[in-house]
Amino acid sequence: MTQKAVVLDEQAIGRALTRIAHQIIEKNKGIQDCVLVGIRTRGIFIAKRLATRIEEIEGNSIAVGELDITLYRDDLTIKTDNQEPLVKGSDIPFSINDKKVILVDDVLYTGRTVRAGLDALIDLGRPAAIQLAVLVDRGHRELPIRADYVGKNIPTSSIERIVVELSEVDQADQVSIFEN
Repeated sequence: MTQKAVVLDEQAIGRALTRIAHQIIEKNKGIQDCVLVGIRTRGIFIAKRLATRIEEIEGNSIAVGELDITLYRDDLTIKTDNQEPLVKGSDIPFSINDKKVILVDDVLYTGRTVRAGLDALIDLGRPAAIQLAVLVDRGHRELPIRADYVGKNIPTSSIERIVVELSEVDQADQVSIFEN
């Protein structure tokens, strides 16, 4: 794969997350009864960054949980080549019942990861609502899923790949387009 372009640098990612934090607060008229749940791996770090920004804006903290969707994927047998999948487990130390859950991920593509996340959340409880926040929406949906909050829409072709790098995992903050 060849890197075609860097579409978001560290500052652009920061601005996008600040904008999403403001939108979450505005749409929900504050953060009462709201929780953030990040999808492993990079969604968790984006959720934590959003929580920091929301706390800076509102002066109140918002709960953050981690969701492992490994066992909910519809491509599990394809991805693991019939080996045991690596399950890290979810860490949601609060009830999601009657809460507005903001599900957070890095890239929205076909919608299948989000569908798995929705299934996993429903197994944990009955939220009042589920909203979706993503850093990047690249299009090409295979399921009828749309994000409520998007950092940046990046139209791509099917031969391109979006790579999100976050300092917590990758020692850098940037979003790039790669081409096969």
